[in-house]
Amino acid sequence: MPGKHITHQQEAIYMKNRQIGHGQETAAAKAGVSIRSGRRIEKGVRVERSQRQWRTRQDPFALVWEAELVPLLYREPELTGTTLWEYLDDRYPGQYPEKLLRSLQRRVKHWRATQGPGKAVMFCQSVPAGHQGLSDFTRPRTAITIAGKPFDHLLYQFRLAYSHWRAVHIIRGGESYSALADGLHKLGGVNN
Repeated sequence: MPGKHITHQQEAIYMKNRQIGHGQETAAAKAGVSIRSGRRIEKGVRVERSQRQWRTRQDPFALVWEAELVPLLYREPELTGTTLWEYLDDRYPGQYPEKLLRSLQRRVKHWRATQGPGKAVMFCQSVPAGHQGLSDFTRPRTAITIAGKPFDHLLYQFRLAYSHWRAVHIIRGGESYSALADGLHKLGGVNN
């Protein structure tokens, strides 16, 4: 039928019938398309719908959108389309009927997405019990001396993220894998 777009489902039905062995006429009839459309389907030619780039009617908010509504939205971005429609209805009685409310709501939604304030981004953190531990080497702030000589050491700290349980051990020397393994080994654990 002229003017009707062929769906993906119709294309699939047509191709399935062709693969079974039906002729073009039969496959087209079963898919509900013309024979000519069937030939186009076989060639892989797909006519895509073009997006309309023109208005179908005049903009009912052309006089007030930039002059009144946008400044209100900049001052109070949380205003809804309903609130703005009520504002227009109070200010211009009978000029903006309720049937325009949905258009105004879409316009406000588009404004928020393109020009409105950014949304706060929040990343929720979930720390299940026994899944995460924090490990760190720290140099103590206060100097420690033994028999008048400085004691060179680090503190190794391990903390469980869920329960906040922590253990601290003195490590002689610097940060190394063996110092880390030694600190974790002193914590104890479960062997499988």
